[in-house]
Amino acid sequence: MGLNCDLRIKGGRLEMDKVRKMRLIRMDELNAASPLGVLRAEPMAVGDFFVRSIFGGPDPGTTPWTVSVSGRVENPQSISIDDLKALGETTQVVTIECAGNGRQLMDPLPEGVPWGLGAASVGEFTGVPLRRVFDLVGPSDDVVEFVFTGADRGTINAVGELNYAFSLDADVALGDGPALVWGLNGESLPVEHGGPLRLLVPGHYGMTSVKWLTEIAAIDEPYDGYFKERYRFFDHPGMPDGSRVDRIWVRSLITTPDDGSEAGKDLKLTGVAWSGHGPIASVAVKIDSGEWFQAELGRQESEYGPVEWCSQATLKPGEHSIAARATDEAGNTQPMTPPWNQRGFANNAVHRIQVTII
Repeated sequence: MGLNCDLRIKGGRLEMDKVRKMRLIRMDELNAASPLGVLRAEPMAVGDFFVRSIFGGPDPGTTPWTVSVSGRVENPQSISIDDLKALGETTQVVTIECAGNGRQLMDPLPEGVPWGLGAASVGEFTGVPLRRVFDLVGPSDDVVEFVFTGADRGTINAVGELNYAFSLDADVALGDGPALVWGLNGESLPVEHGGPLRLLVPGHYGMTSVKWLTEIAAIDEPYDGYFKERYRFFDHPGMPDGSRVDRIWVRSLITTPDDGSEAGKDLKLTGVAWSGHGPIASVAVKIDSGEWFQAELGRQESEYGPVEWCSQATLKPGEHSIAARATDEAGNTQPMTPPWNQRGFANNAVHRIQVTII
């Protein structure tokens, strides 16, 4: 079922497509944000996807791409994309969000890429469930983590030259969600988004979804690689120092109207919400110092996919503040202020915009 609020302007999306531009965040490596106005519960155009790069992406080359699976497995092997496709494919709509999304809204600004709220996108990914690959190679019972390594390589001052790599606990890797994906929105996965092959971990922040995947290693002890240790909380008001950054925290974003825009007195609001802890239970809206009221939710097609919401209000002329706050079915609710922490992770504070009614 669609939303009942009369929120969409016929032809409006086509006009947006003509003027839409990604916002370049950093020039040394490609990091670009998505415009909030393009977020929907359905897949976005690939050209609107945010891009996060730690090192420059590798050249996929002309030879067949393979991923090696080794370590604590009974049948180590090198698997081509064609081999993976033979295992059967699945398609899922997923919200990918950078752990640093919203960092720019913290005061003082923490270290890291200064993302506003555009480091999140929605896509339809095609690939094979990771557990089918593990069925093929037979992990040992003593495996505690799987380490995923990408082809991208660079230099970190503190440690020298290394490839990007991240790990998943065995129970997560062997669960229903993770997949090795080669397709996005019905086309081949673009290089800037990890093509020809990447890991996809629905419900977890984007650093876990390793791009340009070349190696999987099953290990029988905790992994302490540089990037795994990097994504930990320090000086966070609600998390012990050293806690891992993993599942996406509940968030709602207001997609229309734009912040700072003008609107008529009969205001129509739209937004998108998601959480890595389960489906969205509710989204509440607050105007100025009024009471919170419930928005209408659309249909959430998947556990970790997005859900659209809408609401309407009649406002007096002048400036107004609008806030939206989501709660997921696990009972997690967005905080009113950004939860500052040393590295600027997981700022899921309530989204606020200002509009002028004319």
